[in-house]
Amino acid sequence: MLSRDQMTGIASNQQCDTYAWFSQRAWVEIDLEALSHNVKQLKQLLLPRTQLMAVVKADAYGHGAVTVAQTALQSGASWLGVATVPEGIQLREAGIQAPILILGATQTPEQIHAIAHWKLQPTLCSPKQALIFSNILEAINYASPVSVHIKLDTGMSRLGTNWQAAAEFVQLVERLPHLTIASVYSHLATADSPDPAIMAEQHSRFKTAIAQIQKIGIKIPSLHLANTAATLADSQLHYDMVRVGLGVYGLAPAPHLQHKINLKPVLQVKARVTQVKTIAAGTGVSYGHQFVADREMRIAVVAIGYADGVPRNLSNKMQVLLRGQRVPQIGAITMDQLMIDISQLPEIQEGEIVTLLGDQGKEQITADDWAAQLNTISWEILCGFKHRLPRVGVI
Repeated sequence: MLSRDQMTGIASNQQCDTYAWFSQRAWVEIDLEALSHNVKQLKQLLLPRTQLMAVVKADAYGHGAVTVAQTALQSGASWLGVATVPEGIQLREAGIQAPILILGATQTPEQIHAIAHWKLQPTLCSPKQALIFSNILEAINYASPVSVHIKLDTGMSRLGTNWQAAAEFVQLVERLPHLTIASVYSHLATADSPDPAIMAEQHSRFKTAIAQIQKIGIKIPSLHLANTAATLADSQLHYDMVRVGLGVYGLAPAPHLQHKINLKPVLQVKARVTQVKTIAAGTGVSYGHQFVADREMRIAVVAIGYADGVPRNLSNKMQVLLRGQRVPQIGAITMDQLMIDISQLPEIQEGEIVTLLGDQGKEQITADDWAAQLNTISWEILCGFKHRLPRVGVI
């Protein structure tokens, strides 16, 4: 990990030979102090009995699963959430012993063997899946019961058994050998909406389902319902645990939730200037000449492109930060490079660092800014940065 002082030295081109990370053309910086800050801020919203699950699926939303998981656990998270079995195995191989919930559906023999071996905790979405788990564990004579989590569909229409059949489903799983129920949970479809009506309906269905389970005398160790948005929106949705993804990474899931707590963006994307040149008025820039200079211009080529995760649809729309100033991107973004107009900064040289997402001086560009320009969501932006960009932890 690199300190802030080391980063400052690198940014002024004083230590490039010393720190191999920064011989890179482009990279992603992960601010571990910001990550820890976010987890602690989220914990302050919760009652002492309510646990925090850090959702680290999709390589921790592009931030680097192992480093994020370790930092989140050190900062107060007690559970981890992943989407797939290999994601869980990656964390176990890194020595992480915290409970890991697999949020996706699993049912093949290979998946079930791995879940049992690596002590992962699967989501059960249907009676058929529960029977498959029990039968396979019986066939391999697995000694210890596997902790499973019952998923109810209360209105997301994605994974899960219909909430009206909750008691029947739980009763089936309760009776199956080799399985022990760790929790019952559901997922909210509109928790990030300013209109709480649908969320309230889902919450009502969840409460009804839980009451049905309790009526037949089955005690559930843990209940959880809230994602980041619900965690910020309403403490009544916290139950025994909250599953927080985007908030851990320092972004609010909706504008009306931005001021609930003080979150700090964790990820910054940076790249180097690789060439500086002057072009004449009337000169086209990049493929298709979507941009034509209306005057003599000083431009810089930056070593990052859509193959790294910079959306091509941001061409001629985005800005970057250079020497603490906003600079416009010009021309079509190419696979490995993009061009910027540095006419207002004539002293720029090859090797200088450009910030695409993050802050320089008093200026900041966030994943929310890109998402707004592209009519998408910040989750998609964060998950889009490819693995040829090294992740560098900064403390």
